[in-house]
Amino acid sequence: MAITVQCDIVSAEQEIFSGSVETLVAAGSYGDLGVYPGHAPLLTTLQPGPVRVVKQNGDEEIIFVSGGFLEVQPHRVTVLADTAVRANDLDEAAALEAKKHAQDLLDQQHADLDISRATAELAEAVARLRTIQQFRQSK
Repeated sequence: MAITVQCDIVSAEQEIFSGSVETLVAAGSYGDLGVYPGHAPLLTTLQPGPVRVVKQNGDEEIIFVSGGFLEVQPHRVTVLADTAVRANDLDEAAALEAKKHAQDLLDQQHADLDISRATAELAEAVARLRTIQQFRQSK
């Protein structure tokens, strides 16, 4: 039996995952971060992107988070996400449309354009697409 750690992934709307995992990989502020049982305690912010968990039975699940926090404690890993969606529930057409819309806003450069908001929307849409791609590759 593999060594595991309790993992909870929650958003403001719901608890999306709770169970024992062998590993968790997420997009942290300074790059991808892998967490295994026995990892040193830490708290970091998360960038929009996929969170990959390998469950106790070896099955893999990919969850998109739009940002949030990752907390590692000796016997528990918690992801507090702004938004969390299972990868198989993501809508690729909507993500492509959101990416196109954000890119169009940035290309037009209107005086009243909120560049930081448009950039954040673009980054989230690209992260959704990256999550969909990673999900497809894992199948």
